[in-house]
Amino acid sequence: MSELRWHPLLEEWVTVAPWRQDRTYHPTAADCPLCPTRPGRPETEIPEPDYQIAVFENRFPSYAGEQGRCEVVCYTPDHDSSLGAQPVAHIRDLVSVWQDRLAELSRLPGVRYVFIFENRGEEIGVTLSHPHGQIYAYPFVPPVVQRELQSSARHWRKTGRCLYCDVLAGEGGGERLVAGNQHWLAFVPPFARWPYEVHLAPRAHRGSLLDLGGDEGDAMAACLKELLQRYDRLFQRPLPYVMAMHQRPPGRGHRHSHLHLEFYPPNRTADKLKYLAGSELGAGAFILDARAEDTAKTLRELVL
Repeated sequence: MSELRWHPLLEEWVTVAPWRQDRTYHPTAADCPLCPTRPGRPETEIPEPDYQIAVFENRFPSYAGEQGRCEVVCYTPDHDSSLGAQPVAHIRDLVSVWQDRLAELSRLPGVRYVFIFENRGEEIGVTLSHPHGQIYAYPFVPPVVQRELQSSARHWRKTGRCLYCDVLAGEGGGERLVAGNQHWLAFVPPFARWPYEVHLAPRAHRGSLLDLGGDEGDAMAACLKELLQRYDRLFQRPLPYVMAMHQRPPGRGHRHSHLHLEFYPPNRTADKLKYLAGSELGAGAFILDARAEDTAKTLRELVL
């Protein structure tokens, strides 16, 4: 089991999982453990000759057993594809898979938060290039989410309104809009900390994926695909990013929480990365050399 160590200065948990040092590191495409098992080839993590979407427990988990769970979600059997390249109907199936895993993992004893995310690209530190995301079921509420919950709770008590709904109120058709439809918006928030950071959120107040209606799930898939296509058109190559889904913790309460996905691409230009250095890592103060209005305009005006 992992070792949880309390950081008294920041008042947050640090997880120690030494066995993750031995996890698979940049295998060749022929040896990819996330591809289907091909006839005559060694068995991969997926013992089937083909699949649509596959979910399984991580072989090198940060949390397991009573502490929680770490799962891998393979988006497609195509090693050289991506999430954004999938048809909208396929992404809609993925939304259903996310909903299923969220519901199941939320029921596990000791799980305080279920985090759905994707790391894409070597620039992010990805060691398996096959298109996939992950789901962590934490034994605690992670600090970034905890801070969001605290700020949204204070706003709710003060105004009676959802904080994120108030953020969305200024983005429906404004200069920071990137994409949108009847139910979802993709926009560069005015407080973005990454040059091409984008938030994707339902227009209506929804606390988690489990609150979405069928039409909202369809609209989420369509808006997500458009955003990812715009990302890959930005510099005419697959754009690395972190996708982080924030939603309410399991159980009752947290009615002030608003489901949204945050995307953090590290590129500030086609060939330059934004590195987290002294101010960001040492002081927690992000400094950005790009205006949200300008990066949103660039993404919005790309021809798909």
